[in-house]
Amino acid sequence: MRNILIIGAGRSASSLIQYLLNKSVPENLFITIADLSFELAQKKAANHQNARAISFDIYNPEQRKEEISKADIVISMLPASMHIEVAKDCISYKKHMVTASYISNEMQNLDAEAKENNLVFMNEIGLDPGIDHMSAMKVIDEIRAEGGKIILFESFCGGLVAPESDNNLWNYKFTWNPRNVVIAGQGGAAKFIQEGKYKYIPYNKLFRRTEFLEVEGYGRFEGYANRDSLKYRSVYGLDDVLTLYRGTIRRVGFSKAWNMFVTLGMTDDSYVMENSETMTYREFVNSFLPYHPTDSVEIKLRLSLKIDQDDIMWDKLLELDLFNRNKIVGLKNATPAQILEKILSDSWTLAPNDKDMIVMYHKFGYILNGEQKQIDSKMVCLGDDQTYTAMAKTVGLPVAIAALKILNGDIKTPGVQLPITKEVYQPILEELEDFGVLFIEKEVPYMGYNPKNVSS
Repeated sequence: MRNILIIGAGRSASSLIQYLLNKSVPENLFITIADLSFELAQKKAANHQNARAISFDIYNPEQRKEEISKADIVISMLPASMHIEVAKDCISYKKHMVTASYISNEMQNLDAEAKENNLVFMNEIGLDPGIDHMSAMKVIDEIRAEGGKIILFESFCGGLVAPESDNNLWNYKFTWNPRNVVIAGQGGAAKFIQEGKYKYIPYNKLFRRTEFLEVEGYGRFEGYANRDSLKYRSVYGLDDVLTLYRGTIRRVGFSKAWNMFVTLGMTDDSYVMENSETMTYREFVNSFLPYHPTDSVEIKLRLSLKIDQDDIMWDKLLELDLFNRNKIVGLKNATPAQILEKILSDSWTLAPNDKDMIVMYHKFGYILNGEQKQIDSKMVCLGDDQTYTAMAKTVGLPVAIAALKILNGDIKTPGVQLPITKEVYQPILEELEDFGVLFIEKEVPYMGYNPKNVSS
């Protein structure tokens, strides 16, 4: 049998493991599911005849080397910073490797050795990065094949709550790592290019500069700029493109409301708050407001944010129970961002019967035979339940499909890479359609940059 080692059995691995277990008999696969938690690995193995669950410590070199040496291909679903030791062992034992993470400098440095050993090290093969690369390159390559020249590329992606589970004023719940939501946009200005001009949005302005998007059957959304939209310009072969913008999707109104936390300083992750362990939610809010001998915390907050009592923004804050005198933060030496994450988790954690939703939206502007044209490509994926979420499907399935294609020799170009070649993206996108991950491409009138599409 052919052995696949999966390291990490967390939320993103659910659909990945299910796919490979379902393929294990016809494809003659034996799957080792390795996780620090044996119980979690065992649960994901589901007593399948072709699966083995093990307790696995990535920092135990003997165990790591032993398991990698027995595998034909290694799938690492670990946090990005932990991939490199696995990758080095894969080089030593001449094993292919697949991850959903961005290519780090350390990983890129293994490219020559991977090629020398004829090994495929496929990275950025999840959702974003991953499906975004593949679905974008498919259309870009098709336009180029017709003789078209790309002048605009915009790409948006968001993990959201499905419409039937959308029952709060924020139209949002955590479908992935809450910390990434709370600290989104920090660490430098968002940068992109628009109509040939470089643009920069500092963090304190990020959530007030949004673009509106329409998705048929699902209504209106908004997108705010990702931190660096320019990093894939050369990778996609778009060095001379006039507009390149990548953003995150939310429901309309979320960004304006989120900006209240940014304005107050609650998303700051750079310092620790004293007495955070015993602090109440109300005291946390009051920490960011000026002292006043008589005004309540509520009044001070409304004055600070310049919102009225009948404003929907105020209702959104009340819904989060921010002013509760009895709820304790209970986090020792916590940053404002960590405390805000704790408070939001009370209200934004998916309920057992809730479903999530992934929305991806690309815009391609191009010139063909002297005429400006545009193609919009949209994908909506709904989760099945709390285990097989839309996020787990869109992150895990491309990883699983890629691993099997590499094992079967369908993907064979060696080296450290991301999925931007037709050899990789075409068969994976075709198979993803069977799982409901389907892009609808439509030619629309060329819009270019229209100030009316952008909020203040």
